[in-house]
Amino acid sequence: MADKKEGKGARRAPVKQKEKKVEKKVEKAPEKEAEKEKEEEKVEKGPAAAEGQEGSAAPPEGAAAGEENGEFKLEPIELPPFEIIVGEKINPFFFKFQFKNVEYSSGRNKTFLCFLVDSQGNNSTGMRGYLEDEHAGAHAEEAFFQQVLPEYDPAVRYLVTWYVSSSPCAACAAKLVEILQARKTMRLVIYCARLFMWEEPEIEAGLKALAGAGCKLRMMKPSDFVYVWDTFVENEEETFTPWEDCQENYDYYQERLSDILK
Repeated sequence: MADKKEGKGARRAPVKQKEKKVEKKVEKAPEKEAEKEKEEEKVEKGPAAAEGQEGSAAPPEGAAAGEENGEFKLEPIELPPFEIIVGEKINPFFFKFQFKNVEYSSGRNKTFLCFLVDSQGNNSTGMRGYLEDEHAGAHAEEAFFQQVLPEYDPAVRYLVTWYVSSSPCAACAAKLVEILQARKTMRLVIYCARLFMWEEPEIEAGLKALAGAGCKLRMMKPSDFVYVWDTFVENEEETFTPWEDCQENYDYYQERLSDILK
């Protein structure tokens, strides 16, 4: 979920004299010159233009369709939704930008979700990795249960730990509540770098409901950022030093979260 971010003379009199002069020039243009211009126009536009004069031409597409009264207009192009990306290690630049716990996170239009899954029973094994989205299709929180942990065995106990760049939106919080209520043997712990639109009433209600369903909500401390760097980032054995105001921003968000959940 993208963060709270972003949360968004006098007219000139018409020049009549110039218009009249242009009209006179057009009227005085010789017929041969006009025919020559038409022939050149046919050559430039190709066979399709010539056929369009004889019969009904195909309707223009794209930007050409928006050209009216001599004004050029761009028509919007519908793009396919972004796909959820699943991997093991995050690019270090993305981590430093997307996980930075600033209050107003302009330009951070993705959600990064690092996950750990520990399970007990029926020869189950752990999982580790990350997902990212761009808020065009399923959000990372919902995609986790579609692509990473789609199956649930009531005989197995699950401990799912997330480190996310921002807290869930209201819709994702409601979906997580449904999942937790259906999967009785699963515990979910979410560490958030930032709170997403925490001033909105529906966000507050969603986080409260999520905590009420048994989810442990935490803000990421400076030590948590170091852990994510060491565990989920392509760090090339470089050490990570949290930014100067990391602790201060953590204190700010922790206070906001405590106010919401009290």
